[in-house]
Amino acid sequence: MKRFEQAEVMGKLPEQFFAKLVKKVSYYMEQGYDVINLGQGNPDQPTPLHIVDALKEGADDPNFHKYSPFRGHSFLKQAASDFYEREYGVTLNPEKEIAILFGGKVGLVELSQCYLNAGDIALVPDPGYPDYWSGIAMAGAKMETMPLKEENQFLPRYADLEESILNEAKLMFLNYPNNPTAGVATREFFIETVELARKHDILVCHDFAYGAIGFDGQKPVSFLEVDGAKDVGIEIYTLSKTYNMAGWRVGFAVGNEHVIEAINLLQDHFYVSLFGAVQHAAAAALNGPQVCVENLVYTYEKRRNAFIGRLKQHGWDVEAPKGSFFCWLPVPEGYTSESFADYVLDKAHVVVAPGIGFGKAGDKYVRVGLLTSEERLIEAADRIAKLM
Repeated sequence: MKRFEQAEVMGKLPEQFFAKLVKKVSYYMEQGYDVINLGQGNPDQPTPLHIVDALKEGADDPNFHKYSPFRGHSFLKQAASDFYEREYGVTLNPEKEIAILFGGKVGLVELSQCYLNAGDIALVPDPGYPDYWSGIAMAGAKMETMPLKEENQFLPRYADLEESILNEAKLMFLNYPNNPTAGVATREFFIETVELARKHDILVCHDFAYGAIGFDGQKPVSFLEVDGAKDVGIEIYTLSKTYNMAGWRVGFAVGNEHVIEAINLLQDHFYVSLFGAVQHAAAAALNGPQVCVENLVYTYEKRRNAFIGRLKQHGWDVEAPKGSFFCWLPVPEGYTSESFADYVLDKAHVVVAPGIGFGKAGDKYVRVGLLTSEERLIEAADRIAKLM
């Protein structure tokens, strides 16, 4: 059979590091070991029942059996607008400042296609979510990294970035609460970000995937809460984590109307929007009772306390995360993130994600997902501690 030559861009896509991790985990599970998998970011709780019921109701509506409007149903954009007004005090024009997405990941990749040409520079956090890299690679653009260090609460220090790079950069990705470090942003940091973006004419994309998950009574800050944020960027929100809807693939971009129009225009050529019943259910999630979100955050906070508390009982002095559903743990001396993750998997049958999969600056850490019961998290902590 003829082997067709792929486009050059296919060879520039970053390696899917976590595909290798999944392969390793599968081997141990096939051998019959009791594996505790804390290496993934897939919510383990079901979607709240009232949202599932709304999907069923929508699926019965023949109006949703037709093509959806290209840019999504107005009722979902209005629900997103009402959500931002209620949760963050941010006013949005539903038709001009909101774009419906097939999950947040799609918007993050699409944005690079909208604004980066070959050779352009994009600023990315290191460590950071690998799909930022994917979109940049597809555009033929270049990455410059912004190191996230523990001594700076895992926020980039803009003063450390070269002026020449800032002058050339066209796009910046941020993500708070952060994956993988679990760092959280302050209002002051976002004010500094707006000032930097204005000075250097940089488009800011804030990935707010974990926007609902803050601990110790602290609610994560939306980038759009800061004056001038809409002038310089957008925020991408997904229902995946807030409402346990990861498999539903629904989210939205909000903010600068020119950027939203660009995303919509690109999507006009890719899709005919989401299945109407999914949009109906998403609106029910955003408009409906938010007790399910409060309960979810409470669950993650209890899991965090159980896991981190147990590690500390064993003498491992680690920092408790302030947001997201991840813990970012330093690896012991003498290990890289990958060698430590392999050691823990082989000897304790606990899966953790090597920090190198999120960038070079992550190589002295592993990421742990709080995505199983307190009992299993405590057991995982006990198993790891025996190796230490």
